[in-house]
Amino acid sequence: MDKAYNFKDTEPKIYKSWADSGFFSPEANPPRADNPNPEVFSIVLPPPNVTGTLHMGHAAMLAVEDILVRYHRMKGDKTLWLPGTDHAAIATQEKVEKELYKREKKTRHDLGREVFLERVNQFAKESHDTIVGQIEAMGASLDWSREAFTLDQKRELAVRTAFKRMYEAGLIYRGDRIVSWDPKMQTTVSDDEVDWIEEKAPFYYFKYGPFEIGTARPETKFGDKYVVMHPNDERYKKYNHGDQIEVEWINGKIKATIIKDEAIDMEFGTGVMTITPAHSLADFEIAQRHNLEKEQIIDTRGLLLPIAGELAGEHIKKARPKIVEKLKERGLLVKVDENYIHRVAINSRGNGMIEPQILKQWFIDVNKSFTMPVPLTGQGIPGLEPGQETTLKELMKKAVENGGVKIIPENFERIYYHWIDNLRDWCISRQIWYGHQIPVWYRPKADPPEADTEEIYVGTEAPIGDGWTQDPDTLDTWFSSGLWTFSTLGWPEETEDLRTYHPTNLLETGYDILFFWIARMVLMTGFLLGEVPFKTVYLHGLVRAADGKKMSKSLNNGIDPLEMAQKYGADATRMSLIIGAAPGADIRLSEDKIKGYKHFANKIWNATRFVLMNIEDYQPNSAELIEQDAKTFAEFEAVKKEITRDIEEYRLHLAGEKAYHYFWHTFADVVIEASKKNISEGSAQEKQSAQKLLIDILSGCLKMLHPFMPFVTEEVWGLLPNQESSELLMVQSWD
Repeated sequence: MDKAYNFKDTEPKIYKSWADSGFFSPEANPPRADNPNPEVFSIVLPPPNVTGTLHMGHAAMLAVEDILVRYHRMKGDKTLWLPGTDHAAIATQEKVEKELYKREKKTRHDLGREVFLERVNQFAKESHDTIVGQIEAMGASLDWSREAFTLDQKRELAVRTAFKRMYEAGLIYRGDRIVSWDPKMQTTVSDDEVDWIEEKAPFYYFKYGPFEIGTARPETKFGDKYVVMHPNDERYKKYNHGDQIEVEWINGKIKATIIKDEAIDMEFGTGVMTITPAHSLADFEIAQRHNLEKEQIIDTRGLLLPIAGELAGEHIKKARPKIVEKLKERGLLVKVDENYIHRVAINSRGNGMIEPQILKQWFIDVNKSFTMPVPLTGQGIPGLEPGQETTLKELMKKAVENGGVKIIPENFERIYYHWIDNLRDWCISRQIWYGHQIPVWYRPKADPPEADTEEIYVGTEAPIGDGWTQDPDTLDTWFSSGLWTFSTLGWPEETEDLRTYHPTNLLETGYDILFFWIARMVLMTGFLLGEVPFKTVYLHGLVRAADGKKMSKSLNNGIDPLEMAQKYGADATRMSLIIGAAPGADIRLSEDKIKGYKHFANKIWNATRFVLMNIEDYQPNSAELIEQDAKTFAEFEAVKKEITRDIEEYRLHLAGEKAYHYFWHTFADVVIEASKKNISEGSAQEKQSAQKLLIDILSGCLKMLHPFMPFVTEEVWGLLPNQESSELLMVQSWD
């Protein structure tokens, strides 16, 4: 053995040997004598977005999943880890559009849909290839023969089939509802992809007839003709619901209607507010309850409409001070609070300011009843029987409530329920070009009745006949991602993979996408397959800088996982992301921590080197452990049992720490040191026992550490004598 471990040469060589062996595929691992009736263990890789490169959060995800996959493979389970990437519609398009304008001063409209999509596809392909190389560099033992992409042909069929079935069940509908609209990107945005940031802004108090109202957005107030108060507010008991009063307002006198509604917070301000139903979700819901008019004030570009009078056509930001001045001139400005802190909504993709709009969009109805299907695998959702009427909301709740899906750590279940309790119909249409185009076609009716001027066709393929036009919108990327656990296994065909590996055992991902993805996977799988998508959800935390701050480019405190792997080795990077990282808890990471585990890889190498240098005359067939050595080996086996239990119960941070401490502080510092005397000065029996103890514990430690540090352990395993060295460590028996 060389004096030092060379991870730079070793890691690419070892990964190639794994890939060439075929052992990443479950079919290459037939039942073993120690596990003649293997259980199935299957997970799908949360697909990285093809928008760039992997970050430390991805590296943490890969480390956790690979540990579990390698452990179950060594146990002899029928183990599948299925890879793939996500087209990430809005994020990818936004990135390409930004680069297009930066380099060529052109927009997608200058190129046209077809040429622009060619550009996006080329970018996505290059990004995909980079990501796959990075995943391999981290040692992830994925079955690449089953790789999927959320926008490939098989997933296209799955998406269209899902849309058609949900539409036919009445769960997908097209209607006018308020949505989160991004004027910058000119598209709707999922409510869950809206970021709320705090902003200091003036807060204006205006006289509105006998009332005083407050707002940070006077530009929305042109159409305010409803004044709302709580029905139990004693201050306004003389006013009745439906009363009308005449008030002076921005462009003259208007008639205002009194509305009593329990949504009003009596403690906030004066307890009275006017509403703008077309540009506020809360106001829209009040208007819906009382069947009020919803007049549009701002167009989709952020410009004021004719209702604004002489300010029509102005952008709302420029118009705001002019509106305030106009109200001041009319004697309606009471006061201004210049230090008001409020939250404003921005699109997490592109950072455009969100302007709620009432638009005709496609939605999934989460409150409409449907009939539960017969579960594909016979493992239904606890508490819901085939043929039973339920709703998507109820389905999502029961899947977790009744134990069909277990969330680790458990405290996230409460957050999950809170999200479902407040869940609104899901807007699934986006006004972008990249993604799954909505599988709906329209054509004018030849002799239309008054209320129905067009034919609508929903299907997995374009309709036959002339005059059909496909809906230009695309589907929310989470729609296709919601099918991920089963579309990757061949659905809508009932494949052998689907019957064998679904539901998957585990979904491991960051807690920050509990709502974006996990809940929607439960929704889609429950409706389409009648079962849960996975049995356990393991949520890892965010990877933060050493001072606890979020890693970001602006703070220049980010750590590139590939840079760290190239500098200190993938094994060291993986261990640094596992030890100290309890499920759901954020982890602080520094380069020094990663460097520390590089020293541990060297420790494994050097300890092995010492053992090999001292067992040249070892005779395994005649060696037996003397009493003290047998006791030492029993202590090792007890530690390994603890580690096994920790892995089975998803306490990977504890398992990794125990494996690390045993090897360094017990095996290297105590067992090896204690053996030196017997090897150099002991009787033949004592020497053979000491040699056997060293090789047996070293072999056991390499198996125990392999899921955590696969490269160095695989390399060292191949150097040991009298091992089944023709077989890679990755498929050795765990026990």
